[in-house]
Amino acid sequence: MNPASSFLLRANYVFMTFVIVFLFSCTNNTNSNRDHQVFRYNEHGNISSLDPAFARNPQNIWPANQLFNGLVQLDDSLNIRPDIAKNWTVNDSTYTYTFYLRDNVPFHKNKAFGNELTRNVVASDFVYSFDRLTDEKVASPGSWVMSAVDYYRAENDTTFVIQLKKPFPAFLGLLSMRYCSVVPKEAVEFYGNEFRRNPVGTGPFQFKLWEENVKLVLRKNPLYFETDAKGEQLPYLEAVAITFLPDKQSEFLQFVQGKLDFLSGLDNSYKDEILTTQGELQQSYQDDFYLIKGPFLNTEYLGYFMGANSTEIKSPALRKAINYGFDRNKMVTYLRNGVGIPAVHGFIPKGLPGFTTIEGFTYDPDKAREYLSQYKTETGDDKPQITIGTNSQYLDLCEYIQRELEKIGIKVIVDVMPPSTLRQMKSSGELDIFRASWIADYPDAENYLSLFYSPNFTPNGPNYTHFKNEAFDSLYVKALSVSNIEERKLLYTEMDSIIISEAPVVPLFYDMAVRFVNKKVSDLGINPQNFLILKRVKKEK
Repeated sequence: MNPASSFLLRANYVFMTFVIVFLFSCTNNTNSNRDHQVFRYNEHGNISSLDPAFARNPQNIWPANQLFNGLVQLDDSLNIRPDIAKNWTVNDSTYTYTFYLRDNVPFHKNKAFGNELTRNVVASDFVYSFDRLTDEKVASPGSWVMSAVDYYRAENDTTFVIQLKKPFPAFLGLLSMRYCSVVPKEAVEFYGNEFRRNPVGTGPFQFKLWEENVKLVLRKNPLYFETDAKGEQLPYLEAVAITFLPDKQSEFLQFVQGKLDFLSGLDNSYKDEILTTQGELQQSYQDDFYLIKGPFLNTEYLGYFMGANSTEIKSPALRKAINYGFDRNKMVTYLRNGVGIPAVHGFIPKGLPGFTTIEGFTYDPDKAREYLSQYKTETGDDKPQITIGTNSQYLDLCEYIQRELEKIGIKVIVDVMPPSTLRQMKSSGELDIFRASWIADYPDAENYLSLFYSPNFTPNGPNYTHFKNEAFDSLYVKALSVSNIEERKLLYTEMDSIIISEAPVVPLFYDMAVRFVNKKVSDLGINPQNFLILKRVKKEK
């Protein structure tokens, strides 16, 4: 038996074991007929914790979205909506946020609560949850979310107040992050370090079982507080079942066989099989599946380390020659099967308030040669050479840029290294040019522009390029004091224009979220943060 067949048999065995365990774990015989109400997906990256204080990456965030709630939530258009807080007020002059909580949100039933098995959320639970988020002993990677906060307090069971140290208009967006979920003190203390695998929240689904790296099952929360427009209680599904096949090709085969309900993202191992070069679903898959695409808050780019001693990197003319020297449209069409938006409008990605159609870098070989000639005149360097650091996942993109730039007279070396080495060398300024991406932590363009604010030089912040511009810094600080989003957008546009003018980066493309979905599934939706929200999903037999 060849290795691929062996792996597939093992994958099928894991899946069937998963279904059997799920069915026999049900509490009555009728549940055996509810397999069609189980939403199934695969997580090839594994899950390290179900504790929202460690919801750092999509692998952990996706299940945490089903298990927990916070003060506010985002809709698919990134608008702030009520969650456990039914409404709130903001005092711009004192930077005070006052949240008025629902009084009917119970925690999941759990033995940690003793004989009562549950209780309703009160404001002091948010005090406890935020204290825990910033507790050095917990060591949450999300502690930075509270960096702008002066203090918070529970005025009574349904009123929670947060006072900021200084204005930060994006703060409500931060509170929508899974880090800011409410957790009960009783459960955290009862399970101790094992709370990571015994989560207790308020979400539409509750924890059932987790065999790490094999299967995870979440069951419908019968006490969930949200309803649909008709007053019907959410969620509609009975359960969520997650497998952990590490191989993306095997994941794809499971999806095609109907054993997974959706597939997220596009991998080189199957992109040509399922998508046309125009980014549409291949005809052979259209009877059983459908495709959802939308902007994803991720900008893929090459960054210049502005602190480098390299003559090439120090020259704005050469940096611009590189930006004009390759065709982003062709790159997206042929290397990404049309999944992506060519980054020709600045650094802020499409799908985010603050994105504008300012004139960025488009393919213009004449301009590229003009800037290259200017570089040679200014420096006397007739044979410019650059090195791009990347990992193997993006080798095809970098090799494409290499071929295109060499046509206009710039020699390019592509240095492929492990992802961990790339991250380390990028952070320490050891790479003149590095491939990178920035996925939004929260839905505000400030999150992207913070990469160019000079006090954020690594390791103090995310300014990996060590870009410094006084006008940019001044606009950045000014934007932090403007609460009106329309006024703030104008400042964001000015900052993005400075980035284009100075060219400390080479924007490649704004990413797209891609979901391949079984036609039995409806109302899955998609959002610019590519979060998985299952409380409104339905599934037919």
